[in-house]
Amino acid sequence: MPKGPLMIIGGAEDKLRKRTILKEFVAAAGGEDARIAVIPTASSLGIEVIEVYDALFRREGAGEVIAVRPESRDDAHDEALVASLREATGIFMTGGNQLKLSAIICGTPLGDAILDAHDRGIVVAGTSAGASIQSSHMVAFGGPGSTPKQRMTQVAAGLGLLESSVIDQHFDQRNRYGRLLMIVSQSPQLLGIGVDEDTAAIVEQRVVHAPDDPDAAEDYDGAPHDLLRVVGRGSVTIFDPARITTNAYEAKRSNPILASGIVLHTLPEGSVFDLTTRTLVPPDRRVDLEEAASFAEASHDLRQMARDIAAADASPAALRRRLARSRKKTTPTAAPDGVTS
Repeated sequence: MPKGPLMIIGGAEDKLRKRTILKEFVAAAGGEDARIAVIPTASSLGIEVIEVYDALFRREGAGEVIAVRPESRDDAHDEALVASLREATGIFMTGGNQLKLSAIICGTPLGDAILDAHDRGIVVAGTSAGASIQSSHMVAFGGPGSTPKQRMTQVAAGLGLLESSVIDQHFDQRNRYGRLLMIVSQSPQLLGIGVDEDTAAIVEQRVVHAPDDPDAAEDYDGAPHDLLRVVGRGSVTIFDPARITTNAYEAKRSNPILASGIVLHTLPEGSVFDLTTRTLVPPDRRVDLEEAASFAEASHDLRQMARDIAAADASPAALRRRLARSRKKTTPTAAPDGVTS
């Protein structure tokens, strides 16, 4: 059975107008049959944040919304809270302080219950802090900036729902390019994923058919691949440092870090990226049947028009030439002595 979808939301998702991302989450959780568990531990707002998401999810048709709010690691061992996640059809982690969220739930029965839910096919979503904690490694804190610098940020362990990766959120809006580049420079085995606001990276497991290229086909063994699909107003930025050249291991204090050879992918809405092979999935060029029929009819009309034009132009000229030739053959030629021949 494939694992459940992950919805990695960059924060500030639209809550007032189209609510595209939240609609997709509720649908993935089961719609009117959904039982959504909201984990607001990262937030300092308390009951208010639960009330907001309760209203939003119910407005999108969710059948039931429950709060699961551990405030300490002891709470995260509470069997009643753990049991509530076993009965959920969708799990949503709110924004706030991701280090607080990680410190309370990672490595506890509640954290294990989130992993188990993902393994049995349940959708797990998180916005802002709830997005960062989904990766194996997590930005704990750090400043903005475009240039990667030593000691620019700190890294902590995440839940590991998405392996061999590090996720950052509010990415373009808060200029977090430098700190994500610093992390992948220091840990080139990780894939860096930056998600803009009101944007979601939706990761789903699917079996991908091998391409025609024999060399590329080696990566396709029939096992499910993790495909990242982009939904929302912004973009998802991916840093692939597999072939990086860097001096991160020797850069001093807060000096700039050399980071050369990183492959950059900027993915707007509708893009699909294969996280397993670290390659872009070519867009599906589906043909609109009505449009195709219209073009076929137009093409037929143009060919008929061309034939008509050709016939109209060629036939009279051919007749004139044939007539001229026949006249030359039938016109008598006068002989010198006046005798016709």
